[in-house]
Amino acid sequence: MSSKSRPTAPAGFYQPGCYRAEESVGYLMRRLLNSVTQAADRKLQPHGVSYAQWAPLFKIGLGEASTVAELARALQMDAGAMTRLLDRLEAKNLLKRVRSSEDRRVVQLELTPEGKQVADDVPVVLCEVMNAHLAGFSKAEFEALRGYLLRMLDTAESLRESD
Repeated sequence: MSSKSRPTAPAGFYQPGCYRAEESVGYLMRRLLNSVTQAADRKLQPHGVSYAQWAPLFKIGLGEASTVAELARALQMDAGAMTRLLDRLEAKNLLKRVRSSEDRRVVQLELTPEGKQVADDVPVVLCEVMNAHLAGFSKAEFEALRGYLLRMLDTAESLRESD
């Protein structure tokens, strides 16, 4: 669903008089996200990293971010909190900060060999965790679920743009 085809009026699925948070789609998505994150954390625990730590390593490893500002933006975090998190990763010898040769004001983030190994393990773990959570789904059900979530995200983006 594109932004242009977004419904003009909100859906009427929820009503204040009979609203139950535990039945809310948002609540269920949060519970699911927590379950996925906790499972991934357990599987990445031997590397000594949590979600807050493996997510930046993964983004850097993919080349999606190379500076503190880019990484903070990609992970929707405050730059100060990101800097503190990167300090911990640097202390664990999983990444290093390197001054740019083109602009000395810019500090690039680079994975160490140990950090690269963790970053390489993240997609393996995430695939394992996600596939376990999707056990019993048919391919068609998986595609439908994915489509519904993408549609909700597209609507959310439209709502954000209209504010």
